[in-house]
Amino acid sequence: MDENGLFTLNSAHDFATTLERLTAALAAKGITLFACIDHAGGAAGVGLPLRPTTVVVFGNPAAGTPLMQAAQTVGIDLPLKALIWQGADGTVRLSYNDPAWIAARHQLGGELQQAVAALAAGLSALARHATGAP
Repeated sequence: MDENGLFTLNSAHDFATTLERLTAALAAKGITLFACIDHAGGAAGVGLPLRPTTVVVFGNPAAGTPLMQAAQTVGIDLPLKALIWQGADGTVRLSYNDPAWIAARHQLGGELQQAVAALAAGLSALARHATGAP
């Protein structure tokens, strides 16, 4: 994790496969997929180049609502997001915000520690599945 609470994993798969593995895992777990934002497609639409870059927005109201009940400002960071992107070196990566960093940002109390830890574990598992990372 970097100093801004961002985890980034290198993918063992190409861009399309990484994206498909993530969205399939979300569906298999019953997690709502709210949006896939194709930044490269948007850039191409205005004549600008951008390597493959897609944000996947997803969540589970049962998991996120208690956090927002404690601090409604958490809503700026929820639903959760994963960025799948291809770097200049051709490596496909998946980046996401650490739920513990989000909790600290919004000064969530210790009573939510278990919920935040569960979110972190679930998000890590999804990212590792999508990328094939250990």
